[in-house]
Amino acid sequence: MPIITYTRSICLMTIIAKENRTIQVPELENRKVVEHNDLISSVAKMDKTPLKIFELAVSYIDTKNPPKDNTVNLSKTEIYKFFDVSDNDKHSRFKKAITTLHKQSIFEIREMNEKKGKYEYQVISPLEKTTWNDYSDILTIKFTSSIMPYLIELGTKYTQYVLTDIMELNSKYSIILYKWLSMNYNQYEYYSKKGGRTKEQLEGYKNPVIKVLDLRVITDTIKGYPRFDTFENWILKKPLEEISENTHFTISYDKIKKGRTIDSIQFHISKKEQPQEINGEYKAREQDPAYLQDKSNREVNQQALFAEAMQSVYTMELIGVGLLSPFEMTDISLMANLQKEVYPLYKQLEEIVGIKGVRKHLEYVSSKKLDYSKPNLVKYLKTAVTRYLDSGDTQQPEESKTKFLKRTPRNLEEVAKDYL
Repeated sequence: MPIITYTRSICLMTIIAKENRTIQVPELENRKVVEHNDLISSVAKMDKTPLKIFELAVSYIDTKNPPKDNTVNLSKTEIYKFFDVSDNDKHSRFKKAITTLHKQSIFEIREMNEKKGKYEYQVISPLEKTTWNDYSDILTIKFTSSIMPYLIELGTKYTQYVLTDIMELNSKYSIILYKWLSMNYNQYEYYSKKGGRTKEQLEGYKNPVIKVLDLRVITDTIKGYPRFDTFENWILKKPLEEISENTHFTISYDKIKKGRTIDSIQFHISKKEQPQEINGEYKAREQDPAYLQDKSNREVNQQALFAEAMQSVYTMELIGVGLLSPFEMTDISLMANLQKEVYPLYKQLEEIVGIKGVRKHLEYVSSKKLDYSKPNLVKYLKTAVTRYLDSGDTQQPEESKTKFLKRTPRNLEEVAKDYL
């Protein structure tokens, strides 16, 4: 089944040398991941970081020319870029992430036996081995023979999505839901163009329904979050907000009751308009004077915020405790958002506890930062300082402040897991 792609038509290339061979793969911004729908609907028994490394490795597979010996060669530099890692500790964190990947990478796959009308199950370890060295940029991953059919023998039951969408998601549940929603929306787009489905069936792809029990299965939360309100918050609300903010999709949902119990969830998927090139011309939106003027104004405002951030004392404080690197200071969007979203809160905190109190807060936040992940730094820092201010007592040691919180009493380390 052909799938509509969202990437630009011009693909830059990453070149990887291996044993006198040159391998060309599209840059991250133009990379696609293709997986069998049964794998999309499986239970991924792994955390966010190993799951994202697996997705990155799959993006190196050319389904028309499957890799020899089930092996792909990744660029370590690209892995660092994928996770936005640039500090001096990146090599040890990288090794830890690969070890975790092998320990956790398990898929529980469920396939329907059409003749018997019942499911068949299998547990698959997708990776056989990973090798690298200290003198080259190459990381070699060998997939197991049991996982390869779900990556290359796709038939018409497969889903294709943009790697950079996965790159921007910072929760395991966001990634799982994004893939499942992509699977449904891809079918909507395909059959809308090809035909062969009723209007009701098309609406079913665009507004898919899943039983709460099945949603718990694919998110591996059968035993987790027993209260529905907690389950809804961490498995639905927060992941869907992240998907809507960082991917090509905008998602909403409704709860469907059976009696007094919430039995199912119906999602509503819409795709954001993208400035794609068609026959050498951009969409009318990209040539609209009002749109272009608004875009220019936003860029000017961003540059002004960036300039303020570069002069801010809080920027130096973040660097001093290791929460911000000099390399990250070149990211105009990041610095502008820090100036807009975070620094006003630091100013508010400074008025209460002084600059030394702000520094102590940042030292505490830095100590709770988790290893090897691409952080949404603005969200993380904003959440941390907001919770501290909301505690109602900034004179207390920060370790004990959670008992004063007006909202769910979780410590910063738990909060970090949502954004790192």
